[in-house]
Amino acid sequence: MTQTQTLRRARTAPEYGTWMPPAWLRVGAPIIVGILGLALWVLWVDMLGTAPRMLPGPVAIATELVARWGIIAEDMAVTATNALVGLVVGSVLAVVVAGLAAASRPVDGMVAPLVAAIAVVPIVALTPILNTMFGASSQFGRQAVAGLAAFVPVFVNVLRGLRQTRPVHRDVLRASAATGGQTFRTLTLPTALPYLMTGLRIASSLAVIAALVAEYFGGPADGIGTAIATYAKSGRAALAWAYVAGGILIGLSFFLVTALLERIVARRSPG
Repeated sequence: MTQTQTLRRARTAPEYGTWMPPAWLRVGAPIIVGILGLALWVLWVDMLGTAPRMLPGPVAIATELVARWGIIAEDMAVTATNALVGLVVGSVLAVVVAGLAAASRPVDGMVAPLVAAIAVVPIVALTPILNTMFGASSQFGRQAVAGLAAFVPVFVNVLRGLRQTRPVHRDVLRASAATGGQTFRTLTLPTALPYLMTGLRIASSLAVIAALVAEYFGGPADGIGTAIATYAKSGRAALAWAYVAGGILIGLSFFLVTALLERIVARRSPG
């Protein structure tokens, strides 16, 4: 075998650990796992009858979800709105603060402890305080909790992205007499944008979780979290789980939208 043939085979041979499953397997595997999970669920609850009392079967949950979809959808809209407001406001603030931290080392030194403190504050400890502070009829406390949950991952990812530009690229633009705004538009922003999308994908799920948790601890008597707590305490397990399914739909919607945006940005970003 000649040296040229050896190099050609090395280029075309797949690298170890990079095997990708076929498309039908990537789609079919989750479906198969879901079907098996439902079958085991039905077997445990409906056939064996050994499940806990507060765990109804999937048929009972689906029946409640369809029968009461109107009121469930209204509460889903409340929770989704709180999560969306928190996600947008928290992300915008995170981008602004990350930009200041990346541009100024003293600002970075002042912001870092605050971000670390926000990251470790328990939501269950902060939510009752905010709900009491802004009143029992205001959604602001819940939106603030969702915003705090979204702030940290967006800030961390954007700050990392802003610091990924190489000095040689900045020197080339500076030698070409590019202004600060031109450097930001042509170099800094395209480099940081994929990191922003990753942060948004993570923050979207955290914002939904934070909004749901915030609804357990006071505030207005609407939202998915409030309904789950109410019906679980009253023993209406199937209806409580139907609301859980509504919360899952909200989380999946947020995740899929942000994941799609991330994929679009990744395809359009320069390699």
